[in-house]
Amino acid sequence: MERRTFVGSLAGGLLSGPLTVHAQQPPRAFRLGFLHPGRRPASLTFGPLALVTNLRELGYIEGRDFVIEARFAEEKLEQLPTFAQELVQLKCDAIVVVGPNAIMAAKAATSTIPIVFLFNGDPVALGYVASLARPGANVTGILIAPQGTLGEKRLALLKEMVPRATRIAYLVPEGGTAASPQWQEVGQAADRLGVELVVVEVQGGDYSKAFTAISAARATAVFVAADSRFDRDRQKIIEQAALHRLPAIYEWPHQVKDGGLMSYGASAVDINRRIAAYVDRIFKGTAPKDLPVELPTKLQLVVNLKTAKALGLKIPQAMLLRIDEVFE
Repeated sequence: MERRTFVGSLAGGLLSGPLTVHAQQPPRAFRLGFLHPGRRPASLTFGPLALVTNLRELGYIEGRDFVIEARFAEEKLEQLPTFAQELVQLKCDAIVVVGPNAIMAAKAATSTIPIVFLFNGDPVALGYVASLARPGANVTGILIAPQGTLGEKRLALLKEMVPRATRIAYLVPEGGTAASPQWQEVGQAADRLGVELVVVEVQGGDYSKAFTAISAARATAVFVAADSRFDRDRQKIIEQAALHRLPAIYEWPHQVKDGGLMSYGASAVDINRRIAAYVDRIFKGTAPKDLPVELPTKLQLVVNLKTAKALGLKIPQAMLLRIDEVFE
């Protein structure tokens, strides 16, 4: 990786007096901010560890070429503005933010430091960028899903896997709102597919209570909302789904790898690499306004055959031909 050091001319010094040799200053390491609304778990789908790994693939060495300043709000969203201000005061060269609340906090804190976002929503409608092709200002990023498509596709795949499922539970996080784009999309998809949707909110992190409510409502399958808390707590959800013998569809392949039935969505590995690529370009001088907001390019249907067998499900032949990855 190139580093530029500017050295003043020594011609006058050579002619007029003794030469003093100064040690060359090492290049300054880039400072990369990271702002997340959730908790700092041991393993995070999108986090500092993924950034370090993918920047290493691009030739960067942590500590020498860059340092990461990570801030987690521990689900106390009111702390995000304070953390964003801290990252600005630290003079970060770029800030990676996850989710709409972190985006808004970072945008309010700086209009000059490049911001690279990752979230599931419409950044144009929310006013984060002027357009996907020409973001404008200091903000750009990567979208987790093509707008308005994955909710319906996931629900249709779950219905295809479980044809008898005419009543499906929609597991949503605490504080979820019926006005959210994801909620509206899934609700409209249920109407088109002729499915009765039973919305169950996880309150106080009590997944046992939530799945008891799902069983009491006689739902025969579960649509797990796309939410970072459900990714973090995936093992609890998977265990409850198995206990109640409920087929469930998830957002990420690693949720299926850990025992979930199926998932459909973007590749976290691919998204992490693209975030690192944008950070790399910003470090090298590209302005965010010149980096279009990117949509996911790789969508995967993933199924856990062992879980399907345990639930007594036979995977339809047509679906078998479309599966991108299986876990056994």
